Amino acid sequence: MWSRRQCPVKLAGLFLASLAAWYLGYLFAGHIPKDMITFSVANLQDIGNKPVLRPPVPKRQKCDHWSPCSPGSYSYRILSGGGKAKLAKICFEDDLLISKEKGNVGRGINIAIVNYHSGEMMTFIKNAPEGSLLLMVTQDEGSTRLKNDAKKLVEELGSKQIWNIKFRSSWAFIAAKGFKLPDDIQKEKIIHSDKNNRYSGWPAEIQIEGCIPRNLI
Repeated sequence: MWSRRQCPVKLAGLFLASLAAWYLGYLFAGHIPKDMITFSVANLQDIGNKPVLRPPVPKRQKCDHWSPCSPGSYSYRILSGGGKAKLAKICFEDDLLISKEKGNVGRGINIAIVNYHSGEMMTFIKNAPEGSLLLMVTQDEGSTRLKNDAKKLVEELGSKQIWNIKFRSSWAFIAAKGFKLPDDIQKEKIIHSDKNNRYSGWPAEIQIEGCIPRNLI
């Protein structure tokens, strides 16, 4: 505890220390140029006015790929239908071969043209010349009219899922006629209608995409 004698001495010391700090600050401020003080204050005010840096908008790639294909490759994207509103799409080299915009999406399996029956589908595949790419996708329901001979023909093109197509399955497939596609690209995908459907009565749409070297075709 402070004694009565110590209290005035300590108060006087505190006063002198405060006075010395004020005086030193005054001297220091006198040696700083006014333009430097103004510049510092202006910089603080400009902090809130500087533009916010934003990442550049990514460049759109062919068929809406996330990354571009190499210059020596073709790009493709096959998107199945989903429910009644999401229609199938087939894109090749940024050209929509089948789409809602084209108005040529049909119920069943679409192969670059609208196909409703196995007979028409088989004729189209058989008439495709050697060196052709065939891009196939379901819209709504593609199994009911799909006969075994048509399934066999698609299987011969390399499909591993054609025999597994069920009522309202979503299926996408790319095949080559007369040459072999690379092993490391997406060629086929399928999902089935079940109790976890995204759309009432229909599974979610699916897609496959990739790049095909031009020297194969």
